[in-house]
Amino acid sequence: MSSRLHTLYEFIKFEHTLFALPFAFLGAALAAGGWPGARTTAWVTLAMVGARSTAMAFNRIADLHYDALNPRTVNRPLVSGTLSLPSAWFFLAASALLFIASAAMLNRLAFWLSWPALVIVLGYSLTKRFTSTTHLFLGLALGIAPVGGWVAVRGTIDMAPLLLALAVLCWTAGFDIIYACQDVRFDEKVGLHSLPRRLGIVSALRVSTALHMAMIGLLVWVGVLCGRSLLFAAGIVLVGIILWIEHSLVRPDDLSRVNAAFFTANGWLSVGFFVLTALDLAIYP
Repeated sequence: MSSRLHTLYEFIKFEHTLFALPFAFLGAALAAGGWPGARTTAWVTLAMVGARSTAMAFNRIADLHYDALNPRTVNRPLVSGTLSLPSAWFFLAASALLFIASAAMLNRLAFWLSWPALVIVLGYSLTKRFTSTTHLFLGLALGIAPVGGWVAVRGTIDMAPLLLALAVLCWTAGFDIIYACQDVRFDEKVGLHSLPRRLGIVSALRVSTALHMAMIGLLVWVGVLCGRSLLFAAGIVLVGIILWIEHSLVRPDDLSRVNAAFFTANGWLSVGFFVLTALDLAIYP
C-alpha cells in the first residue's frame, strides 16, 4: 500500500498543489473578510485536490507517448510501468468525481461552474499540440482557483477574484515559460509548441518577465479594490522579491537551476503571499 501511494504521489506530483491551493484559500478569505470557516475550508481543499489531481492525471495520460521519448520524463510512473494505464484512468475518474462532489457541497453556482472548470483544466494538456500560447492556458487553469474560493463563500463572481485570477494566470504562464525552456530541442523534434520554441529562449524569458511584472500590478489593483492594508502590501513586495530571485536563477545559457526556480521559488511565493494576506485580514479586518 505504501508503495502504491508513493507511485500515485509521484504520478501527480502532489506537492505541486501548493501552487494553486493557497490562491484558492486567498479567494475564499478575501470573500469572507477572514477565515471562511472549517466546513468551507474543508470542501475547498477537497475540490482543489480533486481538480488538480484530475488535471495532472490527464496530462500524464495524454503525454504518455511524448514522455516516453523525452529523456527528462522517461522515469515517470506511466512510462516506467510502475503505474498501469487503466489505474491512471480510474484515478482520473475518481479525482474528477471528488472535484464535482466537493463543489456541489459548497453551493449551486460552484457546482455548475465545476463543469466548465473541468473542461479547462483537462483541455490545457492538449494545447501544446497546436499553439505556442499553451502557457496562457495553463495560467487559466490555475487562475480558476481564486475565483472558485470566492464563489465557495459568496456564491457570486465579482471583480476582485477575476483580477486575482488574471494575476495567477500571468504568474503561472510566466513560470511555465521558464520551465519550457528545458524542452526547446525536444519540442522542435516532435512538433510540440511553446513560446521558447517559437521566439527563442532569450525572447521567451523577456515575455516571462513582462508577465510577472503584470502580476505585481494586478495584485496592487486587487489590494486597492479590497481595501487591504500593510501586510497585504508586504505580501506583494515578497512576491516581487521571489520573482526577482526566480529570474536570477535562470539564464539563456544556463538552465541548470530551472527546477529550483520552478518548484522552490513558486511554492514559497504562493504560501508566503497567502499567509501575509491572512494576517492582514486578521489584524486589519
